[in-house]
Amino acid sequence: MVDTVVNGELLAAIRRALEERADPARAAGVQAYMKSSIPSLGVRVPDVRRLTAAAAAAYPFESLEHLQSTALELWRQAAWREERYAAIDLTGLPLAAREPLMLPVYEEIIRSGAWWDFVDGVGDRLCALLQAHRPMMTALLRRWSRDEDFWIRRASVTAQLKAKAGTDPKLLRDVIEANMADQEFFIRKAIGWSLREYGKTDPDWVRQFVAMHGEQLSPLSRREALRNLEPLR
Repeated sequence: MVDTVVNGELLAAIRRALEERADPARAAGVQAYMKSSIPSLGVRVPDVRRLTAAAAAAYPFESLEHLQSTALELWRQAAWREERYAAIDLTGLPLAAREPLMLPVYEEIIRSGAWWDFVDGVGDRLCALLQAHRPMMTALLRRWSRDEDFWIRRASVTAQLKAKAGTDPKLLRDVIEANMADQEFFIRKAIGWSLREYGKTDPDWVRQFVAMHGEQLSPLSRREALRNLEPLR
């Protein structure tokens, strides 16, 4: 799938820039908040994004495969959480935009990252792919909604968070219904979050969905879904 050659200069530049901005005091707080074994440098997410973009501009990729292999190298060899954030940021470069060949990279990030910040970090990529390749992505997200890995299922539920009017309500319904019985907090939260976001575009649809499913939705999902909606009169 990917070229064996990575962009070594870019990787070195990212790692160097991250270490130069390390903030041990902030890192301790991040570590406690994330409840994860992966250590943090304490670099703020917007700073990670900026320095990654700067490194990519200074050391451009030769091809999509070059980008893929470099992003995966950074992801797999990451010693710090921010290196993984930078790997995700590389997948957002224009060269990879709406490119179906990036799907194996996103799937690896979701499965091996197995935590909400990494999973949600590729959500925008999945949403863009859905808008550009709807039949293929609709089938994929339906399949993901029944995967054994609940992080993959979470990604199927949250893939349309920023779709707004481009949301496919039938797909949203299907991926939520496939997961309503799940007791996992991150699934229940994702269901409520996705409904709440779509409620900004079509509040009546969300109200009707919640009313129709009644007790099938967890209290958390139901509360999140209706948080910003006025009740039907």
